[in-house]
Amino acid sequence: MSRLVRDPYELLEVPREATPDEIKSAFRKLAARHHPDRNPDDPGAQERFKEINAAYQLLSDPQKRAMFDRFGAAGVGGAGAGTGPFGGMPFDFSNIADMGFDGVFGDLLGAFGFGGKGDKGDLRRDVTLTFQEAVFGCEKEIEYERVESCSDCQGTGASPGSNRPVCGACNGRGKVRFHQAMLPIAVERTCSRCHGTGRLVSVPCGTCRGDGLSRRKKTVVVHIPPGVEDGATHLVDRAGNVPRAGRAAGDLELVIKVASHPFFKRSGDDIVCSVPVTFPQATLGSEVEVPTLEGKGKLRIPQGTQPGAMLRIRGKGIPRRVLGGRGDQIVEVVVEVPTQLSERARQLVEELSKEMGADAQPQRRTFLDKLRDLFG
Repeated sequence: MSRLVRDPYELLEVPREATPDEIKSAFRKLAARHHPDRNPDDPGAQERFKEINAAYQLLSDPQKRAMFDRFGAAGVGGAGAGTGPFGGMPFDFSNIADMGFDGVFGDLLGAFGFGGKGDKGDLRRDVTLTFQEAVFGCEKEIEYERVESCSDCQGTGASPGSNRPVCGACNGRGKVRFHQAMLPIAVERTCSRCHGTGRLVSVPCGTCRGDGLSRRKKTVVVHIPPGVEDGATHLVDRAGNVPRAGRAAGDLELVIKVASHPFFKRSGDDIVCSVPVTFPQATLGSEVEVPTLEGKGKLRIPQGTQPGAMLRIRGKGIPRRVLGGRGDQIVEVVVEVPTQLSERARQLVEELSKEMGADAQPQRRTFLDKLRDLFG
C-alpha cells in the first residue's frame, strides 16, 4: 500500500506559505504530468500520481494542513499509521474532475459521475503589473471574454416560449445506463442527445443557435498581494468558461507579468540599483541622492569607496510575504571617469598622479607583484 511518506509541500513543489489557490494550481499541473495514462512506459508514474493526490488531499483540507504543520506526519496519521491507502488519508475522487484527463480513465470517471474528458472551461490570462504594483500589492480590474450560459434562453438552447419535448433516448432523465466491457456493473453517463437536460430543442434560440452558450465580456477585480514575483499565478474560482450548458464554469488562472523598472532589479526580497559617483566623491566620501521605491533618498558614500562596491540600505526592499518586514536596497557604486577635462583640471590630475605615485594604490601594488612573480 502506498502511504504519504514525503513532505506534501515538497511533493507539490510549493512553499509552506503557499495559498490554497497556489496549491490547487500546482496539484493540477503535477497530476496531469504524472498520470499513468500519459506515462505508459514509466512504471513509477502510478506511485507518483498517488503520492501527489495524497499530498493535495492533506494540504487542501485546512484542518489536516494545520495538524501537519504543527505535528508533522504523525498529526495526520502519516507513514505507519492509518488504514487508508495513503496513510490514513483515503483517496478522494471528488477532486479528479478538475484534472482534465483524457482517454479511457477520463471516460470511466465520467461514467461514475466524477467528471469526464474534454474541456473543463479553464482559462489562462496574463496580467501585467508595474514594478511598484508587484512590490506593494494592488487591486487589478481584469476584463476578458468568456463563454457563459445564454441569457436569452437561460442555457436551454431553445427559443423562449417554444415547446421542449421529452428526450426519448433517456426518457427525460438526462442520463443513460450502459455496460462497460471492463466493468462488471452498469453505469450511467450524461445523455448525448439532450446533453443531460432531459428535453430536446424544437426551435433553437436565435442568440446562441441552440448551443445554450454565448460569449460575453466579463470583469473581475482581484487583489494582488505585496511581493508577488514575475511568473506567479493567481486562481479565480469559477471565472472561466462554461464548457457546456448545465455545467459549472471553469477557473480563471492569472499569470503575473512584472514590467521592468528604469532603476531597480529584483533579487529575492532585495532590490538592486546602480548609482554613478564622481572620483572625488568616491575618494573623499560624500552624501549622494539615490532613488528608492518611495521616492528620492540619501546615501552616505564612505571615504575610499571602490568601483563596484555594494552599499546596503536596510528595509527599503520587497515586503516579505511570510516573515514580515522588508528586504534591503543594494546600491552598486559606479565611479565615473571624466572624458573631457579643462586645461586646469588636466594639470590638477597630473599633479595628483605625481603626488600619489604610480604604485601607491594597494590593488595596483598587488597586481604588479603578481605580474613580477609570473614573468620574473
